[in-house]
Amino acid sequence: MRVDVLTLFPEMFDGVFHSSILGKAQEKGIVSLNAVNFRDYAGNKHSTVDDTPYGGGGGMVLKAEPIFRAVEDLLGKTEESSEELPTVSSGSGESVIEPTQRAPRIILMCPQGEPFSQRKAEELAGEEHLIFICGHYEGYDERIREHLVTDELSIGDYVLTGGELPAMVMIDSVTRLLPGVLGNEMSAVTDSFSTGLLEYPHYTRPVEFRGWKVPDILLSGHHANVADWRRKEALRRTWLRRPDLLNSLELTSQDAKWLKEFETERNN
Repeated sequence: MRVDVLTLFPEMFDGVFHSSILGKAQEKGIVSLNAVNFRDYAGNKHSTVDDTPYGGGGGMVLKAEPIFRAVEDLLGKTEESSEELPTVSSGSGESVIEPTQRAPRIILMCPQGEPFSQRKAEELAGEEHLIFICGHYEGYDERIREHLVTDELSIGDYVLTGGELPAMVMIDSVTRLLPGVLGNEMSAVTDSFSTGLLEYPHYTRPVEFRGWKVPDILLSGHHANVADWRRKEALRRTWLRRPDLLNSLELTSQDAKWLKEFETERNN
C-alpha cells in the first residue's frame, strides 16, 4: 500500500512513520508512507496557501489550487509507476481523476466528516493508495470537497488545530491491518470492534499478583472452554461499557442467554 499525506508540517510525521509498527511495516516493504508539504504547490511568490473567506467572517480558508496541484502531481507520479493506476484529467473538469477501479481514496480530515471506525479502517486497508489531506485555519475551499476528495473523515466531535493528528491515527489503524504487519495475524482479527464486540480481558504471568489470580479457565488448556469464556466476557464488557454496539450485532442463542444472565446478576 502507498500512503501520501498532504500537510503544512511534514516534520510532524517523521517520528511516527519511522518508529514502532509503522517503521517496521515500511522496512518490510508492506507500506510506503510519505508526507508532502503542499505549500510547495502554492504557485505564488510568498507560498501562500490560505486567504480570507468571501462574504466576510473570521479566520482564513485553505485555497483549492495548492491542494489540487499536489494531488495531481501525486497521481502523475503514480501513473508513471504503473499504467494500471489512475490517470489525471486535463483542463478544469469536475474531477482530477479519470474513472478507474483502482483510483486512490482521497481523504479529507474534517470534524464534519464521517466518524472513523474499525469498519472504515478495514475498508481502507483493502485499498492500494490512500491520500490524506490535512488542513489548518478556518476551513477548506468548498471546491476541494465537491470535486477532489472521495471521503471526509473525523476522529471525534471536537476541533483540533490541524488534520495531522487525525491522519496519524487513521494511518496507524489502517496499516496494522495489512497482512504481515503484526507479528500475530490474529491480533487484528480479535481487536475490539473488529468482531462487533469490545475485546475480552487478557492476563499473563504471574498467575497470582497481589492476591489477584488469573481465572482458572484460562489455565485449563481446554481451548473450547477458553473460547466460550472469551466470547462471554467480550459480550459482558460490551454490555457494560458500550451497549449501543449490541444493536447492530447478530446475537447467537447462547449470547442471548448470557445477556439474560448479566441482567439477572445486576438485578440481584
